[in-house]
Amino acid sequence: MPKLQRVPEAHVEYAYGVYMLTPKHRLIKTMRKRYQPSIHGTKAWGAGYLLMDYLVHNRMARGARVMEIGCGWAGVSIFCARQFRAKVTAVDLDAAVFPFVDVMADLNAVQLTQKRADFTRLPGKELGAHRYIVGSDICFWDSLVKPISRMVNRALDNGTRKIVITDPGRPTFYELCDLVARKHKTTLQEWYASEPERFEGEVLEIRNG
Repeated sequence: MPKLQRVPEAHVEYAYGVYMLTPKHRLIKTMRKRYQPSIHGTKAWGAGYLLMDYLVHNRMARGARVMEIGCGWAGVSIFCARQFRAKVTAVDLDAAVFPFVDVMADLNAVQLTQKRADFTRLPGKELGAHRYIVGSDICFWDSLVKPISRMVNRALDNGTRKIVITDPGRPTFYELCDLVARKHKTTLQEWYASEPERFEGEVLEIRNG
């Protein structure tokens, strides 16, 4: 049985060593009057917790450079910084998510590098500077499948050792899996997270070499 961790107030989730505010938290409600994310960066999604659980069982090298693509509120970035002392870059196209990232990072006493960018267009050299690239629920449109697969190619060709992507199981995600498996060593697994509640989905791991 996991240790019971009591949260400090209402509308705060605690999972895998990370505190995240929910959309009903008073601070988030206040922030949303000024900042309105437009590309699904409106809460901590279940696929993020799925990725955290997977990384608990498939640990990263301590202190490694990590990039989270399509970070949203950056729960996975915070997890990697707390659990593995990773040097994390949190990337998202939507500038409106970063005030929320600041709040979550402060709440968890971690420092992240933030980058506003279309992660599918990042150059290979920048991607390859990170040993790990992680992302959760990032392939939600048909138009993202090929750009993400090309990003995977650039990252691995330039030195990234491992890419891990989690998803609820969208058709577009499976298209991505098929595409990258033609060129790289991949593993696709069913997985579930147990914190802060049960969430089931898929994990794609892509390895270099």
